[in-house]
Amino acid sequence: MPADLRVSSSDSRQLASKSSVAELSLATASWCARQGWPVHPLAAGRKTPAANCSNCRAQSHAPADCLCLPAGLWCHGFHAATLDQDRIQQWWGAHPQFGIGVSCGPAGLVVIDIDAHPAQPPARDRILPGIPISDHIDLTGLANGFHTLAVLAALRGQTSPADDEATLRVRTPSNGMHVWYRATDGRRWLSSVGSSTGRALAWQVDVRAHGSYIIAPGTTTRSGTYTPIGDCRRPAPLPQWLAQELERTGHLPAQTSPAARPVPPRARQAILSAGGGRGQTEQTLATVLAPVQACGQVEEGAGFSDALNRAAYTLGGLIAAGRLPQAEAEQALRDTAVTARPGQDRRIDQIIRSGLAAGLKRPLYASGRRP
Repeated sequence: MPADLRVSSSDSRQLASKSSVAELSLATASWCARQGWPVHPLAAGRKTPAANCSNCRAQSHAPADCLCLPAGLWCHGFHAATLDQDRIQQWWGAHPQFGIGVSCGPAGLVVIDIDAHPAQPPARDRILPGIPISDHIDLTGLANGFHTLAVLAALRGQTSPADDEATLRVRTPSNGMHVWYRATDGRRWLSSVGSSTGRALAWQVDVRAHGSYIIAPGTTTRSGTYTPIGDCRRPAPLPQWLAQELERTGHLPAQTSPAARPVPPRARQAILSAGGGRGQTEQTLATVLAPVQACGQVEEGAGFSDALNRAAYTLGGLIAAGRLPQAEAEQALRDTAVTARPGQDRRIDQIIRSGLAAGLKRPLYASGRRP
């Protein structure tokens, strides 16, 4: 690790005293682990993980079933990443030529990987996925990920991550950049490849999170060294606007809504016994929404998805039967759900849409459901 990659005066003195490549590799791996970033070896001079043992190469098996990892070997790339300083000493002490990879998921990292490869820009609908770019907009000069990310940031009135001096930024040997952020909301962000037709933040902008690794700053490959930029050496929290863009472009696992289920008999009786009028509307909504509201008394669990889906299904039936006004019922349901589980708007909307759609197909009259 270069002497200028420092987070404290003690680290600075320690790293500055390292003189050999062997010491620098071990110091880099140890420093990363102290930040809480699990590390694994990369093949000497390359960006890819060190090779598996001969047995793992010969026999296909899942990393979780591999006996090499408990034995202290580095098979299966980022699946072998560790924070154990003794193991780090063992790996890089014996193989100082190894580079250092950081497993992004366990480290809680979301790294924006900006490429600057010379290439012809793709069709307009792939430059900023999900954001149409009109034909009258002049794209002359748009040539790489720095440009596309800058356009996205400008559209949102924000600073491009490439210019974010408040977080760790690393220049790559190919003149790209890795911008490191910390995930702070517990969500499991997914990796992507920015130039693919799948999840993408922008053309030539990759996302490294769960399911991938990033090359540690200070690592040297045959192409050059991954060099920190500026003074910041720690990842900042993932900006809210960028989190919203990652969510919009599919960097969260797909939520599956539970199947519609009938409301419990006791609550159903209270709902069906309600008559008309404003007071009865409020009473009905309060009865249906009570289980959702109760989920807000605990931080997680409590069957929130199921409670929300039941409520949406029931309200859909009451709306279809003309027993509740749709706009008011939907708004009350969403307000209650968001209060119970703040910050989960996308999940909430998915469950409500699914439950309401099912309920609207089966009106709930005083005499019960009708097909």
